[in-house]
Amino acid sequence: MSSVLVTGASQGIGRAIAVALAGRGHRVIATARRPETLAGLPVDQRLRLDVTDQESVDRAVRDAGEIDVLVSNAGETVRAPLESVPLTEVERLFQVNTLGALRVAQAVLPAMRERGAGRLVFVSSIQGRMVLPMIGPYGASKWALEALAETLAIETGHFGVKVSVVQPGAVSSGGGERARVHLGENDPYTPLYEALPALRGELVTPEDVAAVVAATIEHPAPPLRVPAGAPAERALRARKEAPEDEPFLLAKIDW
Repeated sequence: MSSVLVTGASQGIGRAIAVALAGRGHRVIATARRPETLAGLPVDQRLRLDVTDQESVDRAVRDAGEIDVLVSNAGETVRAPLESVPLTEVERLFQVNTLGALRVAQAVLPAMRERGAGRLVFVSSIQGRMVLPMIGPYGASKWALEALAETLAIETGHFGVKVSVVQPGAVSSGGGERARVHLGENDPYTPLYEALPALRGELVTPEDVAAVVAATIEHPAPPLRVPAGAPAERALRARKEAPEDEPFLLAKIDW
């Protein structure tokens, strides 16, 4: 079985991934910004790791010992129109979702390269291949993440490192409900925000995503991109089949 470091394991998808992998016999190192939130997880190690803090990342990777697999899951989102979203929020999402993922990958890659084996699994989103209104900053951070992941697949494949991107659609993890919302009083974009649930589509559970992550880790030759569940498969297929010369939405809305 593999030694797997999971970022953002305190709740939602990350916690489900840690539980699933431990149940399948893997040695799991669960990490979070606040390690006390990892209490109760049936894992080998619980470590503090803030993906935006280089010192925190370096210490956690050192304390974890040998890491066969990185599951890069830590992420945040926001709800706001691009016309008025605070740029500090956009910067925050890129620091966590994109640069944070790269920071941890950089920390684990030298040892993987020297061993000639390793796996990087990035938890992305269908929004890494399409956009949803009012969630544009999150989608942009995931598009950037997928560009980094595909580049890493090319650059590190020669050294025996396999890279995969897991792409869920809407997940019943509570992340959307916890998202900061930036709408002013009588905001003209409020009707679009209220239409968002219809655009996000059918929900899958964190456990559904965790099962896909586990299967990807255990696959002898995993694909680069792995849709997590039937709703994600349908959405990504529709995006691929849609014309590229006009904006694409999963569903029509009247707002």
